[in-house]
Amino acid sequence: MTRSEQLLDQLTEGLDRGEVPAGIFGDQEIYDRELRSIFGRCWVFLAHESEIEAKGDYVLRKIGEDNFIVVRDEQGEIHVLFDACRHRGVQVCRSDSGNTSHFRCPYHGWTYNTKGDLVGAPLWRNAFGGMPKEGNGLAKAARVRSYHGLIFATLDPSAPELEDYLGGMAWYLDLLFGLNEHGIEIVGAPQRFVIDANWKSGSDNFAGDDYHLGTLHRSVWEIGAFPVPFRENMMGYHIQASPGHSLSFSMAPTEDEPGPKFFGFPEDLAATFDTARISEHQLDIARRSRVMVANVFPNFSILALPMTEDGTNHPPTGVMTIRTWQPHGVGQVEIWNWFCVYKNMTPEQKDRAYRAGLGTFSMGGAFEMDDTEPWITVGRTGRSVAAELLDFQLNYQMGMPGVGIAKEVPDWPGPGIAYWTRYEEGVQRNLYRFYAEMMRVEQGAWPRLTFE
Repeated sequence: MTRSEQLLDQLTEGLDRGEVPAGIFGDQEIYDRELRSIFGRCWVFLAHESEIEAKGDYVLRKIGEDNFIVVRDEQGEIHVLFDACRHRGVQVCRSDSGNTSHFRCPYHGWTYNTKGDLVGAPLWRNAFGGMPKEGNGLAKAARVRSYHGLIFATLDPSAPELEDYLGGMAWYLDLLFGLNEHGIEIVGAPQRFVIDANWKSGSDNFAGDDYHLGTLHRSVWEIGAFPVPFRENMMGYHIQASPGHSLSFSMAPTEDEPGPKFFGFPEDLAATFDTARISEHQLDIARRSRVMVANVFPNFSILALPMTEDGTNHPPTGVMTIRTWQPHGVGQVEIWNWFCVYKNMTPEQKDRAYRAGLGTFSMGGAFEMDDTEPWITVGRTGRSVAAELLDFQLNYQMGMPGVGIAKEVPDWPGPGIAYWTRYEEGVQRNLYRFYAEMMRVEQGAWPRLTFE
């Protein structure tokens, strides 16, 4: 039995006991398998439509470790193109973003339009006369879909439809991104930085690791960056929205409770939030919510909460960030971090939200600098000889029967399995259970996408 098979056996058998083998965070065989079984098959977030608004706009993004061009063609359609020339496999896109009518390979000059079609090459008649251009264009992702302007792609033609893949998580994406008719847009370019950690640590954290807030982020409360006391902040729900996808709400018990509403967004903006696109239940949850943190499997995370980078001069305001945990080898992750705003916010509100986000959830932000240090050592432990020889299992038992105060909520109005309070790790167990199934399911087949 290979080391990866042994680790997957341990994971599958151990989850019911709340155990996760440390080796999945550091084993090379596991990582190589992830690139094919997870990133080669699942729906992966790439960009937001507001980043490529005009015809010819493009951004360069990744699925797993591979580059893809996300581009809007002359008819306004969005394409996801593998960044490799058909002639010799040379990278054809040499900029992270821009606007163009074509992509030209620097090696032999093969030229492609924004649909990915081959449109020409130097000395075509002499070199390739008689060869059809059709069938020699850039390779494309198997499928591309957009949800609330969020562009996802999959390399697997057998993948379920995006909304089926999202399952119950779509209800919660609607809750945040569909609060008003204007929708969201990206402000600034995405931040990118690499740390010596495994990509799963970020997904694990944003699936709903709230237990670390009072220790790792204690200083954030001390400097007044976050307006809700720690114990109150832990009151809320953990939701396994659907297999693999999990989230957490810090939430007031009733809408009359003091404290921030609608994730801390300004009151005049919140007055535009209505039920034109969402239900009364969704609006009520958003109204009472202080924090929403979520992870769409495998590596797309969302965070909305009130923050300030300078509590002395600026009160907290609603900050919304989306991010991906890009695999960069078994021992590294490249973090991509975008800041979002609602389109109908005033320029001053957008600027305030952006600055508050930069000071807290960015490569130099207080939260980010806290989080990344422990993740580095998680990866180091996963790669260690000692973890392998000692059969080292990590404890994910919080919220299991008889462990802690969290209890399942029978009357939660949204989809999925909900627990009150946030002292709970079922959301992470949900992530790893789907992960284990994806790592082993046969090509063309898929794990169950609902809990029924």
